[in-house]
Amino acid sequence: MELKGQIVEFIYKNDSNSYTIAEFEKEDGSSLTIVGYLPFIEEGDTLKVVGKMVTHQEYGEQFKIDTFEKLMPENSKALEKYLASGTIRGIGPATAKKIIDKFGEDAIHIFKFEPLRLAEVKGISKDKAYEIGEEFNEKWELWQIVGFLEKFGVSSNNSKKVYDALGKDAVEKIENNPYILVDIVYGVDFNKIDKIALQLGVPKDNDDRIKSGIKFALLTSSYNGNLCVKQENLEAFLAQNLEVSSDEIENNLINLKVQEEIIIEEREDESKWVYLYPMYKVEKNISDRLIALNNSRNIKYIKSFEKDLDAQEKILGIKLSDKQIEAINQINDNNVSIITGGPGTGKTTIIKVLLEIYKSHGRKVVLCAPTGRAAKRMSEATGEDAKTVHRLLEIGKIEDDKIHNVDVNVTPIDGDVIVVDEMSMVDSFLMNYIVKAIYLGSKLVLVGDSNQLPSVGPGAVLQDLIQSEKFATVSLNKIFRQAAKSKIIVNSHNVNQGINFIGNVSKAEDSLDDFFYINEQMQEKMVYQVLSLSNGRLKNYGNYDFFKNIQVLTPTKKGILGTKELNNSLQNELNPKSPEKLEKQHGQILFREGDRVMQIKNNYDIYWEKGSSVDFKTYENGTGIFNRRTWKDYKNKYARKKYGSRI
Repeated sequence: MELKGQIVEFIYKNDSNSYTIAEFEKEDGSSLTIVGYLPFIEEGDTLKVVGKMVTHQEYGEQFKIDTFEKLMPENSKALEKYLASGTIRGIGPATAKKIIDKFGEDAIHIFKFEPLRLAEVKGISKDKAYEIGEEFNEKWELWQIVGFLEKFGVSSNNSKKVYDALGKDAVEKIENNPYILVDIVYGVDFNKIDKIALQLGVPKDNDDRIKSGIKFALLTSSYNGNLCVKQENLEAFLAQNLEVSSDEIENNLINLKVQEEIIIEEREDESKWVYLYPMYKVEKNISDRLIALNNSRNIKYIKSFEKDLDAQEKILGIKLSDKQIEAINQINDNNVSIITGGPGTGKTTIIKVLLEIYKSHGRKVVLCAPTGRAAKRMSEATGEDAKTVHRLLEIGKIEDDKIHNVDVNVTPIDGDVIVVDEMSMVDSFLMNYIVKAIYLGSKLVLVGDSNQLPSVGPGAVLQDLIQSEKFATVSLNKIFRQAAKSKIIVNSHNVNQGINFIGNVSKAEDSLDDFFYINEQMQEKMVYQVLSLSNGRLKNYGNYDFFKNIQVLTPTKKGILGTKELNNSLQNELNPKSPEKLEKQHGQILFREGDRVMQIKNNYDIYWEKGSSVDFKTYENGTGIFNRRTWKDYKNKYARKKYGSRI
């Protein structure tokens, strides 16, 4: 569906990504609400929008924009509205009326081709006329970039980023070298850009093409967790995909190395590994900073540590194992320490004892973890405040495009001892932020299970640090009796040791019935088992409620056992459709009030309110949206300005 009209009023506009909700007046004089990404657009602009009508559960019909095109105002009335909006500096409603009264339908021509004639209007000097004309035409060139970038697969919400990087000559620069988009827009499709470039006549052996292909291959590899790639494997991949010779690839590898866009590292076994420069910088900074931290004077050393340790055992009523005592002592003896072990091996107990000892000496211990859930567990186990790493370092606004955020400023950590739990989930970029924030002389304690899967982001930091043997490390291997009651914990260790987990997995007399293996060959039967277990069957074994403490994990997205279909089945089973429940369609997903939802990207700064401001019992407000809220908490009340609702 295609509409033409004018932006009358913004209801909401996100300055960072240009997501916009606006009142739109169509050519026939009627108006409607439009929603979508509209960079470089101001009130009064004339647009051609392409999209479809959708129905919002709370605000009714809206026009959802897929693409748009900025149009020249087609008559003097439309131009006056545009100018009166204040989008051109120095022109307000009064001056806009004077210009239209003076030039009428010729006003657009005057702005574009004879801007100095604007000085004929009372109150506009020649210098001001020149500035107004320049700004008018600059904005017009700016708007053209949106449509131009669409053919390269760059969405309108990323077009502002391209313009900010390339300036007003963006279109010309991209026409000369389309591959520069790969460096600017995170996740852009190199293959699509490459196809268009080849159609435009760019030869396959073009150096810009090969260099861009090299960088894109390295970046793609980072999505799979790799900081670097073996050079011979990289060359073989590129030769096949770019259809160029090895000599051409090697020449461009050398050029990129000279330009410091990549690093080629030759190792002791004479193998060569290729890094994108930011990836290498991150890894080297972690290494250099940790070594400097570890070699610093141990100014937080406590002389009475052994006596304090004995005292804490009595106070807490526990008996530490030899390995736990070794781990705690190594923290006192070293500035950087690693404690690793599977579930139930006493890592949390070590943190708690450590915390109490340093607190008794007036030292500040800072607890953090890479996820909100892990930080919450630390708080519950120790009784002390624990934060996510991002919140601790105040880096909540960093985009997914981490490679361009290597040198981001972080808030220094005010603490004598910094404990990072669940280290297996920390990738190289996050570790880089951590080590940048720690003062030399502070102690860093890294705690985690080295047998867990590595982080989602590039790098396997915990495993690499342990394997380097450069830092004091204690591996805990004893499962404590309380933990040994859990068949889940026992089985997790058995899996690591290659032991079959079927059968009598726990010899403890008071072992928990918390592990069951159900063998089903048919997918339909397995779906039935999942729904049955989630909808009350597990209550026979404990106080298990789906909306509080049951989670379903599946290794696939597709099929009836994939995340999409399972979520639909669970929703229909546990939170069925009801006239009393609000719903919102987002793409192919239907959200229903009462659903359990996962907030996949934290926003630490957004302000929210819910309930009635006149009823203090139901009213809540706060800052930040994190994981583990219900859909009810996320009802989008964006139209404060137009409808009196809350954002």
